[in-house]
Amino acid sequence: MFTLNPQSGIPIYRQLVEQIRRMVAGGQLKAGDELPSVRDLAVEHAVNPMTISKAYSQLELEGVLVRQRGKPMQVAAQQHSANSEYARLQHLQPHIEQLVLVAKQLEISDKVLLASLREQLAKK
Repeated sequence: MFTLNPQSGIPIYRQLVEQIRRMVAGGQLKAGDELPSVRDLAVEHAVNPMTISKAYSQLELEGVLVRQRGKPMQVAAQQHSANSEYARLQHLQPHIEQLVLVAKQLEISDKVLLASLREQLAKK
């Protein structure tokens, strides 16, 4: 369900938080969907359970997830505006900014960058 990369330089809990946010915003996770238990996810990805718990707790504080005693964490009911295309695009903004910065540092023209993006989008 989630892809966690310990070699990425991004803390595991941040990877998990960002993936869950994107999946909720994109509609892959809907209100009421249950997430894997802390223990199961920790075992599956060979990480400390506190790492998973930290991610879930942060998302709970943000209102993305809800905790019900004795039940798995669930996706909270989201306000409709959170699923707008603009709101979903905001999840991409830091990545777009980073891509533009790297392209400029590599002296890749806008035309070539856009062509490469179109090519990648066509593969999906």
